[in-house]
Amino acid sequence: MKIGIFDSGRGGEFIAEGLRNLLPEHEFIVVNDREHVPYGSREDSEIIELTTKAIQPLLEARCPIVVIACNTATMAAITTLRELFPRVKFIGIEPMVKSAAEISATHHATVLATPLTLKSNRYQHLLREYGSELTIDQPNTAGWAAAIEHDKANTISFDEVTASVASGSDTLILACTHYITLKNRLQTRFPGINILEPTEAIARQVTRLALELEA
Repeated sequence: MKIGIFDSGRGGEFIAEGLRNLLPEHEFIVVNDREHVPYGSREDSEIIELTTKAIQPLLEARCPIVVIACNTATMAAITTLRELFPRVKFIGIEPMVKSAAEISATHHATVLATPLTLKSNRYQHLLREYGSELTIDQPNTAGWAAAIEHDKANTISFDEVTASVASGSDTLILACTHYITLKNRLQTRFPGINILEPTEAIARQVTRLALELEA
């Protein structure tokens, strides 16, 4: 089955790499909008417009399932996309606050996300629903996505993350798909820490929806 993947920039490629390993029976088609990346500082209305335009090649390829592999675009646009294209099954991603609450031994987690994701109503709902018993740190990651997009990930400083871990956080939530490329570096820097990213959860959703469509 053709599965579409959209991200504003390179994050969709990172997700697709993991999904191809987990679900080799599917064909994954990736599109991005690198002309307008990053999305994290844009208004919701603009993100809806950009995302709707950018996914057109996936719709033209008749992908019955489309992964919005971008926390920012999910928060801003996925409800509109589902209304505009009701025949397509859209899979969004969101900060894994619930998973952090389930696995953190110290009840202390660090969310690495874009400014727009942190301000979104959905993220605030997740904090109320699942994060009430967690201490949540939100380091400033402004500029991280742009650095990754331009192959300058090695310039990213983890000083605020280090401070968060030192204060008791045992779980890092990668709430931007660009940040998946930092996972190995973070794991090396903070051995034994939990690092949450959405690839496996997306794979489970793709499998569930594909089975429903094939039934």
